[in-house]
Amino acid sequence: MSPLHENVQLALDTINRKPVKGIPTWLLNVMEHSHIERIAGASPGEYIKNYENVYLNMQRAIGVCLIDQYIPDNPLSMGSRGYEGAQHGSTTGASDFILDGIQINSPESVIEHLEKIVFPRLRLAVKSFDEDAVVKQIIDGENMIQEKIAPTILKTGYGFITFPIIDYYTYGYVHYFCAYALYPEVMEQFFSLQADLAVLQNTAAARAYKEAKLPPLYRLDHDIADSRGTLVDIKSLDKIWFPHFVRALEPMLNTDVNMIWHCDGNLMEMVPRLLDVGIKGFQGFQYEDGMDYEKICKMRTKDNEELMIIAGVSVTRTLPLGKPNDVKKEIKWLVENGPKTGLFLGGSSSIAPGVPWENMEVLLEGLKYYREHGKN
Repeated sequence: MSPLHENVQLALDTINRKPVKGIPTWLLNVMEHSHIERIAGASPGEYIKNYENVYLNMQRAIGVCLIDQYIPDNPLSMGSRGYEGAQHGSTTGASDFILDGIQINSPESVIEHLEKIVFPRLRLAVKSFDEDAVVKQIIDGENMIQEKIAPTILKTGYGFITFPIIDYYTYGYVHYFCAYALYPEVMEQFFSLQADLAVLQNTAAARAYKEAKLPPLYRLDHDIADSRGTLVDIKSLDKIWFPHFVRALEPMLNTDVNMIWHCDGNLMEMVPRLLDVGIKGFQGFQYEDGMDYEKICKMRTKDNEELMIIAGVSVTRTLPLGKPNDVKKEIKWLVENGPKTGLFLGGSSSIAPGVPWENMEVLLEGLKYYREHGKN
């Protein structure tokens, strides 16, 4: 067997908490087409014509070591000024809309849709679940992407471990959260049914990890907070969500896979609870919203290990609004205050259009420096 590329080996060693010289680079989802093309060495307009190759060439040129969410077409949703001409949806301005013949225009219509449409679908999905087919689907999907990004980048898990979600995506903020407050017993039934299905899905995922020897890192992703804190009262989550969340993840908690949590907004109240469940790290800190990076990096897992941290320069503050020296300082701060092992560097989330090229340049230089030299 030929030796692994140095970037892949660096990513694997970091996941496995081995001593490493450098700090691996996590994917950069740059969304401004001109930046993508410039980094990739492509001509103007080439990203739209040949988006997957150009996007992947960008990741390779950056020196990315690890990709979990492979989304080469994601920047196609953006223009040079961000979302341009996008249709209004449930969370982007639509007030009333129709789902499965039911007009969603009140909390009661949300409950009606859940009880008439969603609950029967979940029960049927549980009854018809095919574990062998799902195991094969997970392994085939991960292998397919790994083949595309090889040999310089490692693919880790995203998108196939499930748990109960707070489903404002489907129903919109106002109607869903009013329903959540008014009908907690129905919401808990929703979480319970989602967990029933998730237990089956995650049992299959645990098998896939074991049978295919997939890299033991997985990023869980659910935006559950804004700048003020969790989107619903944390005590209600303790009562009707967390028990089903824990039950859903149980098959994976019995494996050696490092599950980390994607953070949007201010999740400080959630952090200790997630660690108590068995989550082993975090990604995507909005420092300006109150996420205390230094405090979090000093915390330990349930098994008393250092946390796995994917630290990123702020994509909402420093990269678009700061100066090159601010970018340089923030990278240094992330490194100096991050864990001794298990640290990755990148952006705090997707890098939207509008970031000055000078700031991008410093970010790429910093990632390269720490990838080659580490903390020393």
